[in-house]
Amino acid sequence: MRIYDIIKKKRDGEELSTGEINYFVHDYTNGNIPDYQISALLMAIFLNKMNKRETLDLTKAMVNSGDTVDLSNIDGIKVDKHSTGGVGDTTTIVLGPMIAACGVPFVKMSGRGLGHTGGTLDKLESIKDFKVELSTEEFIQNSNKIKISLCSQTANITPADKKFYALRDVTATVENLSLIASSIMSKKLAIGSDAIILDVKVGSGAFMKNIDDAIVLAKEMVEIGIGYGRETIALVTNMDEPLGNAVGNALEIKEAIATLQGQGPEDLYELCLELGSRLLVLSKRVEDEKEGRTLLEEKVESGAAYEKLLELVKYQGGDVKFIKNPELLPSAKYILEVKSDSEGYVKSLNAEEVGKVALSLGAGRETMDSIIDLSAGLVLNKKIDDKVNIGDTLAYIHCNQLEKGKEAKEKIKELYVIGNKNTKAKKLVYGIVSKEGTELF
Repeated sequence: MRIYDIIKKKRDGEELSTGEINYFVHDYTNGNIPDYQISALLMAIFLNKMNKRETLDLTKAMVNSGDTVDLSNIDGIKVDKHSTGGVGDTTTIVLGPMIAACGVPFVKMSGRGLGHTGGTLDKLESIKDFKVELSTEEFIQNSNKIKISLCSQTANITPADKKFYALRDVTATVENLSLIASSIMSKKLAIGSDAIILDVKVGSGAFMKNIDDAIVLAKEMVEIGIGYGRETIALVTNMDEPLGNAVGNALEIKEAIATLQGQGPEDLYELCLELGSRLLVLSKRVEDEKEGRTLLEEKVESGAAYEKLLELVKYQGGDVKFIKNPELLPSAKYILEVKSDSEGYVKSLNAEEVGKVALSLGAGRETMDSIIDLSAGLVLNKKIDDKVNIGDTLAYIHCNQLEKGKEAKEKIKELYVIGNKNTKAKKLVYGIVSKEGTELF
């Protein structure tokens, strides 16, 4: 078998065999095929696409390129969640304890954030001494004892995906649905959870900018998960404005704590209920979403979900005082108010641009080597459809460099588009994709 022949075959729009896909993934991962030939193959795939069988085979080959995590020693049906990325997306840190409080193991391995703010791991490291590196034994032990583990991926999970993604990033071949879906799902499937819910973001702050593309991606990923033998569903959700009010690592931890105490932003809590109720159905803990939602609400109202967050922090070495007293979390030197010069309703608030402002304050990474300022970010006081009067506070800028804070203040003021009320109410969830098909709301 020669890589030349595989490139030529896909260049001519032909279907690659399982053996050919396994060959190029294995040999490229092991350094036996040069970058320039895989670059040519990626461009051929980008232009001529892959069918469903090829996409599933590519995903399987990437899973098999490295370690897999056997979770069979964890009692019960294990559930996992993945978001395609957004701004102010603190869902995992709220949803995980809610699910675990219902007695269902919530097991998640995450990566580091690159972009607007840190990833889940970076946010959790706002908590003093919180340990994101767990051995497989610790991961399984904690999942059995307290029904939740949130930690970093082992170094050798899907090494093929790391190599392919780095090459796609510099060869303009990122935006291909088969390559995107196989990249995301290979990392999920390498960790042996039984059921996966995908939160596919769409809008200004998401990778997918329109609903049609988001649904196609959701279908592709759900089909891969089901083809791999895992219960998989996807929700397509709104990212035209940041989720919740906080954008920034320690700020988002504070918001997660408040949400688990029943005092968080309505949209963040509602999304956790939407995702969580369906995860409970997948885990067979409840019969339907209505029963799941009621159970989750009870766990928040009783304080059981908040207590589960305390357990998570304790079992992963963190200082629970930082949860009990969120004022101990990293805090910025300066807090600047952004006041409105206009009156009306918030018509739009571009999530991606808000994320870039947070990045400029140090809340995210320009490169993987960048050091995050865990205290930096912003808190939105007004969101889309909110009434605004002249002099109202639109947002609070949290920063440690005053000049950057002043620049961010002016930028955020520009991002708020204030005018007449929108004629259509905003939606949080646009639809669901499952093995039964697609349902739009």
